[in-house]
Amino acid sequence: MNEPEMLREPALDARRATAIGDYLTWLERTRDLAFTDYHDLHRWSVEDLDGFWSSIWDYFDVSARTPYDRVLGRREMPGAEWFPGATLNYAEHVLRPAGAAPGDTAVLARSQTRGPLELSWGHLADQVARARAGLRGLGVGRGDRVVAYLPNIPETLVAFLATASLGAIWSSCAPEFGARGVIDRFSQIEPTVLLAMTGYRYGAKDIDRRAEVAAIRTGLPTLRHTVHVPYGPGELADTVTWADLLAGPAEPGFDTVPFAHPLCVLFSSGTTGKPKPIIHGHGGILLEHLKNHSLSWDLGPGDRMLWFTTTAWMMWNSLVSGLLVGASIVMIDGNPLHPGLDWQWRLAEETGATLVGASPGFLMACREEGLTPAKDHDLSRLRQIGAVGSPLPAEGFRWVHEQFGPGVLLNVGSGGTEVCTGILQGSPLQPVWAGEISGPCLGVATTYDELGNEVTDVLGELVITRPMPSMPIGFWGDTDGSRYWDAYFDTYPGVWRHGDWVRFTAATGSCTVAGRSDATLNRGGVRLGTAEFCRIVEELPEIDDSLVVHLEDSAGGPGQLLLFVALHDGVELDDALRRRITTALRDALSPRHVPDGITTVPVIPRNRTGKKLELPVKKILLGAAPSEVASRDTLAEPTSLDAFTALATQAPWRHT
Repeated sequence: MNEPEMLREPALDARRATAIGDYLTWLERTRDLAFTDYHDLHRWSVEDLDGFWSSIWDYFDVSARTPYDRVLGRREMPGAEWFPGATLNYAEHVLRPAGAAPGDTAVLARSQTRGPLELSWGHLADQVARARAGLRGLGVGRGDRVVAYLPNIPETLVAFLATASLGAIWSSCAPEFGARGVIDRFSQIEPTVLLAMTGYRYGAKDIDRRAEVAAIRTGLPTLRHTVHVPYGPGELADTVTWADLLAGPAEPGFDTVPFAHPLCVLFSSGTTGKPKPIIHGHGGILLEHLKNHSLSWDLGPGDRMLWFTTTAWMMWNSLVSGLLVGASIVMIDGNPLHPGLDWQWRLAEETGATLVGASPGFLMACREEGLTPAKDHDLSRLRQIGAVGSPLPAEGFRWVHEQFGPGVLLNVGSGGTEVCTGILQGSPLQPVWAGEISGPCLGVATTYDELGNEVTDVLGELVITRPMPSMPIGFWGDTDGSRYWDAYFDTYPGVWRHGDWVRFTAATGSCTVAGRSDATLNRGGVRLGTAEFCRIVEELPEIDDSLVVHLEDSAGGPGQLLLFVALHDGVELDDALRRRITTALRDALSPRHVPDGITTVPVIPRNRTGKKLELPVKKILLGAAPSEVASRDTLAEPTSLDAFTALATQAPWRHT
């Protein structure tokens, strides 16, 4: 392969003027370790896990009530044991900002539902203390589950930190989700307290969610209390008000918990069953986000992090962790493209953002519309643009470089809910190559091919060969660990298979991600499960069977979400049925689940054990020959792929 075009070399003053440069200096001074470049540092970070992760602990001055016995008690995956003996609390570290005074701004909130809000560090700590006391008054204690059906607003942040401070366990869903999707998630963890609102404004449209909240409350029989957060119209009956929850003065407090004590449950949808309830621990998220936010994103006191996200995405947890390194965070709720495509750039100017997170689709849309954000807005404080969620084409890299120049680092990454961080990413010490991610993150050992061998310049599986602290503790309710094993370790025992196609470039060490290597849907960085999708569709009496695939867009757009249905005898796919399908998906799950196209096929292809063949169908639609993806002998119906072969020859998505 040809070496990709280098757009930006590391700044000449990177070792002097960045957090990762300071970390290198600290390693030389305190550990007598010297590294020539990022590749040298990365090699050490994965070969000496004990030395690297203990250095992160010490460099960031992690506060533990009791010290750890050793860095790794067990090393095998799954089941690696990190920092046994240590007790700490994630929320305590969030609320002890290094280099920030109590009166400095911690949170800036911008919304289309209400006016701007700001919280100082002191005000945030006071609200968390009050919410902690309020939750304790509702009977919440260590190990209890507190869930939120709330948008990305300061109240959600306060409730999360208060929950964590008690050693209770947090989970959240964005209010764009329908009741069915929320219940499928929250019911698995049996929460005792729900925080909810009545509605919100999305652009110029008012969204009423009172009916959804009522259905969620009915569908969660373990709830003892519902807290109404005043956001949107009207009231919620038989609830504790947010004002009552925070009514009494309270002193800050933090229950110390073991390193691996559950902090939150995130949900990532797979191809079978309900969404996977992924448990993340206090210590793993703390260490990983300290490392990532400082050494990769170069955040610290005085910085401001603006990254549009919903509370259903792991990027919300990542946004909150900007506070860990003393940076301020910008919380955005509403339509990110209202009243125009440049709204996020205007917010970046207004809030003085130093790091702006953007989806590749958003950056490509700005390019196509001819926006010139650096010329039209005062973005003089901006030092870095982060991009995750889908591949960014080389044209997008060049557009950012042309608009912002070498003074702004474009940091493209790829990671996942499962590790709640990046796996592949850039940093101030790495070059930027057009169309490619700069390389693996510190502490992440990757190798890559379908057979588990290390190769370069060819497409293969993205796997992780050594443990990371932020790997899940497990799945909720998976007492024997079998579901966790099946999700990530059944292909290569002892090695994490992430489910992405990746190609590493030998000449540069950079890489490209080419989409999912399994059938999980990935739209705008949010993974959607085919199982929960098809379950809704197949409840309609007209539909006997269904299959859904997502075809990624090489130009960085949202791609095509395609639904194929086998209809009951005598039924036709008319406009009325199409509307019923899309409405059912939107109402039960979310707007992201609405397909771009719905097509009838005679039969949905399955293998002889009954498994739907989503991945073979996806490959056929992208041009593969049927004989290359599945043998007719393995098909329950030998001709079931023929309809997709015919569709592939005329499909417009082949040209995206």
